[in-house]
Amino acid sequence: MAPSPELPIVGWRERVTFTQWGMRRVRAKIDTGARTSAIDVAQIEPQADGTIRFEVVARLTPSRKTKWITAMPVRTSLVKPSHGEAQTRYVCLTTISIGDHEQEIEVSLVCRAGMLCRMLIGRSALSERFLVDSSQTYLLTTRTKSSTDRQSTR
Repeated sequence: MAPSPELPIVGWRERVTFTQWGMRRVRAKIDTGARTSAIDVAQIEPQADGTIRFEVVARLTPSRKTKWITAMPVRTSLVKPSHGEAQTRYVCLTTISIGDHEQEIEVSLVCRAGMLCRMLIGRSALSERFLVDSSQTYLLTTRTKSSTDRQSTR
């Protein structure tokens, strides 16, 4: 398939908003080598009704910021991460936005402690929606909060 000039271009790092989960500006690495997207979670608690409750780590610095979410997993997935040891992960469906572009994606829940970005966006979420410029960052979002964002959170 030839690249479409109408597709928006993302950098290798962007900010993501989880519209259903009420989380804004989570730093994400765009990773075309990963099939599935992943979000950093500190704890996962299966519930009696089949849902799971999990603590998403939205930020580590300058202070740790987390949020508890309850969702119905759509499946579990066997993932072989770069360190080589296979893991079984819960996968949930959620809506994200990158800049003005909103879409529903599958996201696996995993501890990303020690990683620079709290989220990884894989090629399933990117395919036929975005082109990636691996030499750039924050093409659809901004690196830091604008003064307007800072004032609205005070």
